[in-house]
Amino acid sequence: MAKVIGVRFKAVTKIYYFAPNGFEDLKQGEYVLVETSRGREIGCVAQPLHEVPDGEVVGQLKNVTGRAAAWDMLQMMSFQAKESEVLTKCREKVVEYRLPMKLVSAEYSYDGSHLVFFFTSDKRVDFRELVRDLAKLFRSRIELRQIGVRDEAKILGGMGCCGRVQCCASWLDDFHPVSIKMAKQQNLPLSPMEISGVCGRLLCCLSYENDFYCEARKNLPKRGETVVTEHGPGKVTDVNVLKDSVTVLLESEVTVDVPASALQKGQDEEEEKPKPPKPKKSRSKRKEQQSE
Repeated sequence: MAKVIGVRFKAVTKIYYFAPNGFEDLKQGEYVLVETSRGREIGCVAQPLHEVPDGEVVGQLKNVTGRAAAWDMLQMMSFQAKESEVLTKCREKVVEYRLPMKLVSAEYSYDGSHLVFFFTSDKRVDFRELVRDLAKLFRSRIELRQIGVRDEAKILGGMGCCGRVQCCASWLDDFHPVSIKMAKQQNLPLSPMEISGVCGRLLCCLSYENDFYCEARKNLPKRGETVVTEHGPGKVTDVNVLKDSVTVLLESEVTVDVPASALQKGQDEEEEKPKPPKPKKSRSKRKEQQSE
């Protein structure tokens, strides 16, 4: 087990683990200075000192270097206030260089030494000339980072089709795989307009109840399966997981809704009737046939 402190750099984002480095008394909500691949950054303690399995630690843990001082926080807020201004100027440069990219946001490091621009694009973009121009303009180390449409929706925020703030922007700190199979499992319409979010990808909420549907369907017959009801045998035409019932087409061409608890799985008539064994020919009859 490894002792770690969980730090988050922005609200509703992934938590990263750092070695306490002598700061075991840090409490949730405190701001700390940590070493990252981008240099020194300020983050907020999301998880105080705790132990995690060694398998959850990827590579060597970087250290917490200290608590953020008042001057560090003032610096961070000062550069954050400039982010919208530098984003506007960068967009003007993108138009000037005619690059096929859409700038989403800009993010300064707490001391202004590092400036990252996040963008989306359908193709690879050669922005070397743009980076050199931006470095001269803003006098910082410039990085342009391409992100996906889901990350774009998370940064920009907005309302989902349910009328609430998007999950990715309000509480979902990491994206999980979502497949069209989940929509089929829940009997949802497969129209892209109805099962896609504002990002144009499948709704994240399709995965929330998927485990329940998978488990519930194990106790229900499949469509086309023959079952026996109190009204007689019939074939399943529809399955309602939430009601725990099935729709059955009886042999009399009548359709009925039956609770799953009142069902008995049946078999086709041909399978129910065992085939009689073929009669074996006696030796005398075989000899007669050979002599003929």
